[in-house]
Amino acid sequence: MNNEQDPKSLEPSDSSRAPKDGVNLPILGQVSRRTAIKGAAAVAGATALGVAASPMLKKTLEMSAAEFMQRHFKELTDDDKQQIFERLENDARQQYAADVQIDDQPPIPGVRFGYAINLSLCNGNGKCMEACHLENNHDRATHQSYIRIFEMPIGTTDFEHGSTSYDHEVPQKDHYYLPVQCFQCDNPPCVSVCPVEATWQESDGIVVVDYNWCIGCRYCMAACPYHARRFNWAEPTISAEEVNPNQGYLSNRIRPQGVVEKCHFCLHRTRLGKLPACLEACPTGARIFGDLMDPDSNIRWVLANKRCFTIKEELGTKPMMFYFFD
Repeated sequence: MNNEQDPKSLEPSDSSRAPKDGVNLPILGQVSRRTAIKGAAAVAGATALGVAASPMLKKTLEMSAAEFMQRHFKELTDDDKQQIFERLENDARQQYAADVQIDDQPPIPGVRFGYAINLSLCNGNGKCMEACHLENNHDRATHQSYIRIFEMPIGTTDFEHGSTSYDHEVPQKDHYYLPVQCFQCDNPPCVSVCPVEATWQESDGIVVVDYNWCIGCRYCMAACPYHARRFNWAEPTISAEEVNPNQGYLSNRIRPQGVVEKCHFCLHRTRLGKLPACLEACPTGARIFGDLMDPDSNIRWVLANKRCFTIKEELGTKPMMFYFFD
């Protein structure tokens, strides 16, 4: 499954059009930093690339009044959230002919999620990627997934020596397979660079994105050393029959064009006591997920009894994705 998209430079484009529903751009002193930046994106820049070349600008121009004026997620009341969820559910019915249920599962108090992968068992079959693709309502045309699997020569963990585009029988001799996704870092560089606070870390360690708040600047993509974030270049395409109706606002709802998205440890599942979709799909049992605060959890046993390591530990990101060999 190909989960790489062409990185293209994004330059501002000129347009005097207002967002749909006749919304006028607000006065700068009366709005939040995010709304100001979104407004600037709609009117800034000149004719460098044109409207068609700017997914971020296109997203701004197509916003409804309610979405354009929406406050930051952390400032929303329960009633505010319910109205937003209902609006998004209605959008899903209109755009995708799908009846969906959008919810917001809060973090479980005292829980800190972590993931471990037994690289002796992973054989690069890609079932985890397929499950991620289906569970998270990814665009079908691009075959997107939050997971990438590197086919690596034995003896290195350097991504530069690996390949994610292999198309042959697995496993290959003298190679091992290294799955990567968002590592839910304890010191996430992606969060600190976001100019509008559209991404943040929650108490259970999961780094989330509010896709209604993201302006598509892609600073977070540049800051992530694990290539874990994806940009939506086009309007997602997915048939009504394929839509997963059980959706979380901060997780697997269908993301709009012009925003950045990422793995969220299937929080719409894991915060209900279920396992991530990628783990359930793994045919070799290579994946271990659980609560790092629970001394009796499987992942705590792995950390206590296996020689675990993390990728790019020297960067100080403190990832919560661990690897080990038997």
